Amino acid sequence: MIGYLEGKILHYESDGILLLVGSIGYEVLLNPQMVEKLRSQDSNQGTEDSHVSLYIYYHLTERQPKPVLIGFETLNDKEFFQTFITVDAIGPMKAIKAMTRSVGEMAIAIEKKDVAFLTSLSGIGKRTAEKIIATLHGKVEKFIAVTGVSKEIDQNKIPIEMHNIGQQVADVLIEQLGHSHSSAKRMIKEAFERNTTISTSEELFDEIFQEKR
Repeated sequence: MIGYLEGKILHYESDGILLLVGSIGYEVLLNPQMVEKLRSQDSNQGTEDSHVSLYIYYHLTERQPKPVLIGFETLNDKEFFQTFITVDAIGPMKAIKAMTRSVGEMAIAIEKKDVAFLTSLSGIGKRTAEKIIATLHGKVEKFIAVTGVSKEIDQNKIPIEMHNIGQQVADVLIEQLGHSHSSAKRMIKEAFERNTTISTSEELFDEIFQEKR
């Protein structure tokens, strides 16, 4: 079974990529957010053949006899996906299309029983959203810590709503500004400790960089 692939992106599809590994091309499905992220990176770098590493969920059943490879950026994302498909009526194909928001945001919505958020996901109606909450509530808290920031925030008893803000800011600090995961985590933790009234990502950025001025 294929569990991990690393190679060059040969072509983009609306729902995934053609990945060249050695001399073999693999069709890999990705969630919409991941496709957009990879396209954006290619555009910024001025290249169309960037390399990518993916953890793979291999899907093959009697009803789906053609093997399907579904790719994830991290093992955490893959584990959330595997948890997500335990919900009745959500199979792998529906699940990957529904993952139009980050794992952290989806986990927060499930823990908050936020039906409105879940119905904003592709292909998820109200009844399905209610099934998701009934099945997964209390089981996805660990996925809120997608960037490793939330665990630090929890220790300081900052409300769950702040997790998403911390995650957004961490993504920018790491991916756009070049900070390490540990450095981003530390800066965010210290900012929340200095100012517990932070309620937006903009305020969190201001607090982080005000300290450096």
